Parts: sequence; structure tokens; C-alpha cells
Amino acid sequence: MTIGFVVTTLGRLEPLRALLASLEDQLREGDHVVLVAQGAQDDVAALAAEFSARGVPVTATTSARGASLGRNTGVAALPAGDAVVTFPNDNTTYPAGTVAALHAAVDGADFLAGGFTSWDERGPKTTLPSAGTPLDKYNVWSVIEMGILIRRSLFDAVGGFDENIGPGSASPWQVAEGTDLLLRAMAREPRLVHEFRWLPADVHVDGISTGFGLSTADRRRKLRAYGRGTGRAFAVHGYPLWWRLAFTAAGLLYGVRNPRPITLGDGWPMFLGRLEGTLGRTFGQARMVSATR
Repeated sequence: MTIGFVVTTLGRLEPLRALLASLEDQLREGDHVVLVAQGAQDDVAALAAEFSARGVPVTATTSARGASLGRNTGVAALPAGDAVVTFPNDNTTYPAGTVAALHAAVDGADFLAGGFTSWDERGPKTTLPSAGTPLDKYNVWSVIEMGILIRRSLFDAVGGFDENIGPGSASPWQVAEGTDLLLRAMAREPRLVHEFRWLPADVHVDGISTGFGLSTADRRRKLRAYGRGTGRAFAVHGYPLWWRLAFTAAGLLYGVRNPRPITLGDGWPMFLGRLEGTLGRTFGQARMVSATR
């Protein structure tokens, strides 16, 4: 089974260069990288051409803004045929041996979907269940977008990412597009519940935390947008009311439970965003988009 790496980017060239360099000696025959430029399109195309000349199977395309739109565009731009697709950020890197570990997990005609860990400068972003644990609507949240592995045919069957949610979309729901994708995949293919492939904790990609490098105002704007998207996903996918209320209230503790750059004052925008998502409306602004991703 080949792997397609689909990267949506606003045009941050140095992180993209690091991503491609980390993949350069790891890709197998048939693997392919697609860069979807939503900014600095000419520069991204030139970078793809540079690495292509070095033997890296990478192409560049373009789309309008929106991470979900970009990922769908990138999957459509992959070479024809079935594959397993994954969705690194443009600041993701792959430690040596990671791609081989991904192949070991997905190489098989019966593979549908799986998840692996993403790290930032502070360590693992989430803790995944052990191998063999059934996938459900609670542990699905431990898989974030850059850790998704999904068969292209299943991805296409559920319609890909919902382009109305996720970072850069036109809606207020600026996160949870990956969770939404997996929940819809579970509904379409019930055997995914027992066949979801949880990879070992030592298989991971590296990246940066949500608030890394942002000003306090930008970080809190982003956290509110992300809280809003998560709260909306809980409402849309029929999570119990008690769960949604507890999750919303727990937003106030976000600044207590997370290390720097998160601070105590970040709990309020996270709570407010989760409340907006749960209620399906925003307060004070008709639209608040996470401008950075």
C-alpha cells in the first residue's frame, strides 16, 4: 500500500523545507507528497520542483483558503489509484524510521484507518489507546489530523473533510474536522470500530503546540475558535448533554491543565468558545476565524 502525504500550507517555506527533508530518505516507491498552496503559491511550487529534482515524489497545487478544502484538493491531486492518505501540517517533521513504521501498519488489503501520535515541543499532544481497543466517539478525539491514516477509497466514500469546518473555513467552527471525518467513517463502515489500527506510542511526528509563537491576543483568539469547533462537533454528533455541559465547564480549567505557553487566563476564551459551539451561535461576532494554523 502506498502512502499519500497531503500538506495544506499558507506558504511557510522553511518549515515546509524541513518537512520535505525529513521525508526525503524515507519514502517508498509509490509514495507521494502533495503541497496545497493557499499562499506564496509560486514559492511553494518552486520548492516542490527543487525537491522533485532531488528525487522526492512531490507535486504542488493550489486552492482557496481553508485546511479542509486544501486537504480534499490534495487528495484529488494524488496519482490515480487507492492509497492510504495522511495529513501533516506544514510544520510537521517525520523522525527517522517513522514512514517505515507507518507502512508496517497500513500494508495490507484489509486496512481501513488508523491513528498515530503527534508531538510538539512539550511532548505528546495526546495519549492513544493500546492496540486492539475499539474505536468509539470518545477515544476518537485522541487522533488529531496529522496523525490520521485513512484508506483513500474510504476517504472518498464519506466525502472527505467537511469544508465548512476546520481552520480557515468560512464558518465559526474552526477545529474538529479530523474527528468529524473519522466519526462519519465509523458510521459508513461499522467494522472500523474493531479494525481501527492504533499505532505504538513510539511512532510519532513532531510539530509545534497550538499557542507556539503567538501573541497573547492571537493565542486566545485561536483557542476560542478551536473551543468553538470542538463544542460544535459534540452537539452535531449527538454526544450526551451531560458530557457537553461537563466539557464546556472544563474549559475554564484549560489554563490550569496545560503547560506554557498556555496561561491561567486562557481558560476563559476556551470556555466561551466551547459554549458557543455547544449552543451553535457566537457572541459578539458573527464569524471568528483562526487566521493561523
